[in-house]
Amino acid sequence: MTTRLRSDHAPRRAAPVAARRPRNLALELVESLGDRIRDGRLAPGDKLPTEAEIMAVYGVSRTVVREALSKLQAAGQVRTRHGIGTFVVGAGDAAPFRITPEQLATLQDVIAMLELRIGLETESAALAAQRRTAQNLREMRAALDDFAATVEAGRDAVAADVRFHLEIARATQNPHFAELMAALGSGMIPRARLDASPTPTPLTDERREYLRRVNGEHESILDAIARQDSEAARAAMLTHLANSRERRRRASVDPAAVAARAAG
Repeated sequence: MTTRLRSDHAPRRAAPVAARRPRNLALELVESLGDRIRDGRLAPGDKLPTEAEIMAVYGVSRTVVREALSKLQAAGQVRTRHGIGTFVVGAGDAAPFRITPEQLATLQDVIAMLELRIGLETESAALAAQRRTAQNLREMRAALDDFAATVEAGRDAVAADVRFHLEIARATQNPHFAELMAALGSGMIPRARLDASPTPTPLTDERREYLRRVNGEHESILDAIARQDSEAARAAMLTHLANSRERRRRASVDPAAVAARAAG
């Protein structure tokens, strides 16, 4: 079955392709579809929408769509079966830097990831505050609204969490920040790895409240970026990631906390 570009997400991702400065429409489309593959909205085995559907959603030509799909195929993210369609293979190996799932197998591994993110994302947030565009702010706002709605519906919000942090990296207007964050993928979010379950269960009240607090930290980051306060943005991001690191550190010496999934 063809995977639809859902209306609750596609318009927000589609608008930047046409509205941003014309860097290269094919690369913009690669970025948008690549995000969906990396954060799991397009899973391995999913069939992409038809060329005509992608053209309609993103407002681009058939030539642009075909160039973007060729780039995704070259990166190992999709495979085209002639006469049948184009299917997602996986996140691909295009990025020279990767952290594999095997490198996130333990709590100590996840703490190491958070330490890397503290170094990277505090400066990313500060630069984003200086350079963000109105479109960047709209993308961040949309991600946090999706986060809140998903949590209130009783589910975790890893995909929205990833999107928020990726958009901050893009708002630096320095492509290296965005490329490095994209290489981390959904593994950048600790609970995406440690709290994975083959059949996700509804959130407990405690878990829902925890995720509300996480999104409150996100709101503080977005507020500082919107006000173009670099120091406040840096501090808010440091607080957010340091809180997550400390929760993981406590969990590493408290097996009961791990079992209860109290950390996030």
